[in-house]
Amino acid sequence: MHPKALLEACTELVRLTLKFDHPADAVVSKFFRDYRKTYAFGPRERAALAETTYNVLRNKLRFDHFAPSGSGPKERRLAILGFAQHLKEHAAPQPASTQPKRHQQPGSQALDFLISALNKQEAAWLEACEAVNPTDLMDRHRHNMPEWLVEPLKAQVGEGFWPLVERLNGGAPLDLRVNTFTDKRADVQHELKLAGIKAVDTPFSPWGLRIEGKPALSNLDAFARGAIEVQDEGSQLLALLLDAKRGEMVVDFCAGAGGKTLALGASMRSTGRLYAFDTSAHRLESLKPRLARSKLSNVYPSAIAHERDDRIKRLSGKIDRVLVDAPCSGLGTLRRNPDLKWRQSPKAVQELTEKQTAILASAARLVKSGGRLVYATCSVLPEENEAIAQAFSAAHPNFELLSVADTLTELKVANAGSLCTPDGLYLRLWPHIHATDGFFAAVWVAK
Repeated sequence: MHPKALLEACTELVRLTLKFDHPADAVVSKFFRDYRKTYAFGPRERAALAETTYNVLRNKLRFDHFAPSGSGPKERRLAILGFAQHLKEHAAPQPASTQPKRHQQPGSQALDFLISALNKQEAAWLEACEAVNPTDLMDRHRHNMPEWLVEPLKAQVGEGFWPLVERLNGGAPLDLRVNTFTDKRADVQHELKLAGIKAVDTPFSPWGLRIEGKPALSNLDAFARGAIEVQDEGSQLLALLLDAKRGEMVVDFCAGAGGKTLALGASMRSTGRLYAFDTSAHRLESLKPRLARSKLSNVYPSAIAHERDDRIKRLSGKIDRVLVDAPCSGLGTLRRNPDLKWRQSPKAVQELTEKQTAILASAARLVKSGGRLVYATCSVLPEENEAIAQAFSAAHPNFELLSVADTLTELKVANAGSLCTPDGLYLRLWPHIHATDGFFAAVWVAK
């Protein structure tokens, strides 16, 4: 694809994404569908378009700072900066004999493709932007976070703020969960190796494999037969915490597309009954093909109107284990969804905490005496996490809070204490410490 056409497409995709009308991944997918005939995208063009857009979202404040000194439409200037970063990150190492001369900027050879699409003024502007030392910039242009999010993060991680920012503004590895109902992790790892894919065991989840890059998993037999599912290691640990067993009655209260549902079904060895509830029938529809591949027969997806639906009432006090992976801000997933930091707001978070409180209280009614309740989010904000858990404990003396550190130790998770808050009560995962998305979880047992 000609460089000018590719930059033109990048500019349009950046423009559409920055409207923030819809999640970035949905905008990117729709763009590929709508323009597939116009541009005839191949795999490399799709990767360049997507990564350019995500670079703009991750570095928006810095790129906004550079943009006024350039010329032409702002979206084009942002696309140029995002595309330049993509090219540098994916540049092949140069032999010593072809290393750039001392007067050239680092990565300048990788930028030749982009520069061929620019006019002289744009090329000079890009060179000036590339010459800026990031450490000379103001903090806001380095961390690229909205100010309302900066202080809560600094308060929690202290000196770890800049390492956290670096991780959140970078990409994420690809984690897989092995379907232990049908396959063993070591066997799948060997199968991937034969397919040319290097996979290493995840350090904490006994079900996980981590791979670099983005191989076409859908072409693999392991994927087609349901031996693997894409799932972040942190998400796997949430399912592990529930410790669902054979023959039990279990509820995944906010199942969504069912990633954790499938993990729970495998740990139950496809026995008992596993209800997958969600208020979105559309999300549950995407569970069906995954469920068919998994070979599980104990899963019962069911769309509900709200957390007080009559289907919920009929199961009151009858369930052994309930997982509440509550709707949240998603700010622990910024490596994958950088648009969330611009689409969320303090007001939206406040509205979410009210919903989280109501959902957790309703889900708790399902749990029978001696049963386990797990509340979880993929947020890094205390008001969606510890505050919700503490309020629930105060309002529900019939539930005893368990130590997550002790629970994970009993489940033979390595270095369980390192995954938790200092008191061991809650699961607290951080991208810069654990190489997972940001997750929180609390565990109770009903008296």
